[in-house]
This record gives sequence, structure tokens and C-alpha cells, in this order.
Amino acid sequence: MRISGGAARGAVLTVPKGDAVRPATDGMRQAVFSALAARLAGAVFADLFAGSGAYGLEAWSRGAAGGTFVEQNAKAAACVRQNIAVVAKSARREPNEVRLVTGDAVSWRPAVGEVAPDLIFVDPPYPIISEIAPCLFAGLLEVTAGGTDPLVVFEYPGEIELAPAGWVLAKRIGRGVRQPTVGFFRRA
Repeated sequence: MRISGGAARGAVLTVPKGDAVRPATDGMRQAVFSALAARLAGAVFADLFAGSGAYGLEAWSRGAAGGTFVEQNAKAAACVRQNIAVVAKSARREPNEVRLVTGDAVSWRPAVGEVAPDLIFVDPPYPIISEIAPCLFAGLLEVTAGGTDPLVVFEYPGEIELAPAGWVLAKRIGRGVRQPTVGFFRRA
């Protein structure tokens, strides 16, 4: 898997072995970042359920100011750490522009004094989406309070319909029943 655009275009990302992580496909990431192009310059992101960190690293390569990766799985977190170094070197960015939090993405909140994210990428394991979505979106209302037009970019299976309280689905990419889809959610 590679970074598909920006200063680190072509940088190879490490993905943890096994089925603990299901990385976003190159095609899906390209479609997402084509839709986000105008929002990326200087944006602060959070990449929840980061896996390999592909969504956040793609944003960083394409001009986001920095952000936070949240991953609970130790092997996946080690890959994110390694991928941050690869993208920082390729894009000539400072690794301290981003940080990795090893912990639960649902309960994550920015550290005291940390800027609230403009873009929040969410790519959880598909089997837990129905269970975590209500609590996750409620927490994101808190996280984005005071922000100006924050956007949640949520990858989920095409057969699921998400209608979280306090959020509106503004755009959806990929509508196949057995294919991944990405919903762009804005605060209601």
C-alpha cells in the first residue's frame, strides 16, 4: 500500500500481518481525498481506529498541518509509528506534527491544550460498527464543539445505513451493498 498523493506520494506503508487491520483501498482513499481537496491545507485531523494510519498519513502528505492517530492494537500501533517516520522523511515533515495515542478510539478526546480536529477519519472493524457508532458520534459532538464545520469521514460496509444523532450525512462515496462506502458527516 502506498501514499497516493501529496509530498509523500509513492511512499510505501507497512500494514500489520493478519486480519486485525483492513486497510482502506487505494481507490477509496483517492476518491475520499479528491472530495476533500479544498479542506486539507492546514487542517488538523484525527485518525481513529488508525490501523496502518493510511487516512491520516494521506491527509498529512496532502497538506494537513498535523493530527492524532488513535489505535488500540499494539502491532497496528507499531506500524503507524513506522509509517509516520516514512511519510515524515518522504514529505520532509517533522514527525512531531503528529502523535500516536495507543488506546480506545471511542473514548478518545484531544489532550488539554490540543486543537480540536477539523477532519476526523473513522475506519473501525466492521463487526463493531453498530455497537460503537452511537457512543462514538456522541463523543465526536463533544470533541468538535466550537470547531468550524468539522467533518467526520467514516468508512463502513455499503449495506449499513448510519443516521447518528446530531450529525447529517452530507455525501456518500461507494454505494455497493457488499462494498465499502465512506460517509461524510457534518454536525446537524
